Amino acid sequence: MVLQPTTAMPLVVYVQPDGRRDQVIVPAGETVMDGALNNGVAGILGQCGGGCTCSTCHCFISPEWAQRLPAPHQDELDLLEYLPTRTDGSRLACQIEVTADLDGLMVTLPLEQV
Repeated sequence: MVLQPTTAMPLVVYVQPDGRRDQVIVPAGETVMDGALNNGVAGILGQCGGGCTCSTCHCFISPEWAQRLPAPHQDELDLLEYLPTRTDGSRLACQIEVTADLDGLMVTLPLEQV
């Protein structure tokens, strides 16, 4: 049986540095980090378990998706500041809650996590 995305279970696409894509159904209310960890997606480590105290779930969000997300809070911005691979699209996956509006969200993963 193939799962199909629904409003309660949107699709998140994790793009690996080599271009490979992992398409994962993530229940609304979980984070992008949870979706990766629960489905064995490589590239998201989540060492702090989603507490926004590390940066091992760093990811890149394209501008068209970034505008749909709530702005990062100061704790997230402080952690991102220390990443050598930080870009304007950098976010912590543990801070992005999946909602029905994010069905099809594309998340690009860095070559390696710090």
